[in-house]
Amino acid sequence: MSVYDFSYVSIEGKPVAMSEYQGKVLLIVNTASKCGFTPQYKGLEELYNRYKKDGFAVIGFPCNQFGAQEPASEGDIAGFCAVRYGVDFPLSQKVDVRGDAAHPLFKYLVTQKGFKGLGSGLKAAVLSAMFKKLYKDGYDDNQIKWNFTKFLIDKNGNVVNRYEPVIKPQMIASAIEKLL
Repeated sequence: MSVYDFSYVSIEGKPVAMSEYQGKVLLIVNTASKCGFTPQYKGLEELYNRYKKDGFAVIGFPCNQFGAQEPASEGDIAGFCAVRYGVDFPLSQKVDVRGDAAHPLFKYLVTQKGFKGLGSGLKAAVLSAMFKKLYKDGYDDNQIKWNFTKFLIDKNGNVVNRYEPVIKPQMIASAIEKLL
């Protein structure tokens, strides 16, 4: 099984088979427009523009599960992303990425690369404390904890790495280059 076995509905309402991305390096990200990490849209777009000619794509999956930080309609999300951050990479319709109602792609992704903590630094420590309180006994599970969790996929559809929200897109550039 690989990410190519899944599909999603684009923000414009069109079905998209993940197999359309076969042979490309992908960065799959759950996104939100009213999050402290929302400025990462800029970095994601920069990565997309920098490497798309080499066979790289970013796919954003808007999600309203974390702090209700993506309450807008699909049209408003697309407009916000385009106007505010110049987003040109594909976006899906809003999906859940955590729990029983999670999109099947995200259920698969978390089985391939689990949660290994948030790293070090003040922001990671603050978020870690918040997540431990929020998720109680589920803090250490493999579920997505917040917006802007990123999954790096190789050209064969294999999940290579998972990056938690504190990892900025530009910090992933060298890993993308190795896969291209």
